[in-house]
Amino acid sequence: MLVPIAPPSFDVDIDLRYATPDNLAGVAIYRKPVCLLAPEAASALGRAAELARGIGCRLCVYDAFRPVEAQWRLWEALPDPAYIADPRQGSNHSRGVAVDLTLADADGTPLDMGTGFDDMTERSHHARTDLPAEMQRNRALLLGVMSAAGWAHYAMEWWHYELPDAARFPLLTDRAVGGLMLSA
Repeated sequence: MLVPIAPPSFDVDIDLRYATPDNLAGVAIYRKPVCLLAPEAASALGRAAELARGIGCRLCVYDAFRPVEAQWRLWEALPDPAYIADPRQGSNHSRGVAVDLTLADADGTPLDMGTGFDDMTERSHHARTDLPAEMQRNRALLLGVMSAAGWAHYAMEWWHYELPDAARFPLLTDRAVGGLMLSA
């Protein structure tokens, strides 16, 4: 069973980009902006939100559970395994244990990370030393918050975090959530 991630239960901002055309596919993939995570991931996200509050920030979630069918749509838009998990292997988003997010200030304005979400270029990799200090610091803050809350980072995307040992969770389809996520 997946847990809905939404205020007031979770003190995070939700901006599910795959429910809009503002993503790498250029079209809405989700019919509704439904943010879901496996219970263990939801608990870790709650811890991360609390840690972010402690430094005067908020979390803004861009994606969480992504049905297998949606993973295929992203793969069709960008079949590059460095950035999009091959759906034949399975994405940790499709297991409900991965989240794409950023840090925002207390008012909800995202901190400058040097690239936008879904910028599938080397500039989006963690540990870039060619970015201005403020952007490196913002990425380091996000990494610290998420790591302290129990998440592992993905080196190619500053916004992507997943639970360690994610493969122990099963892959889930849109049918698993009652068919409410995918657009036609």
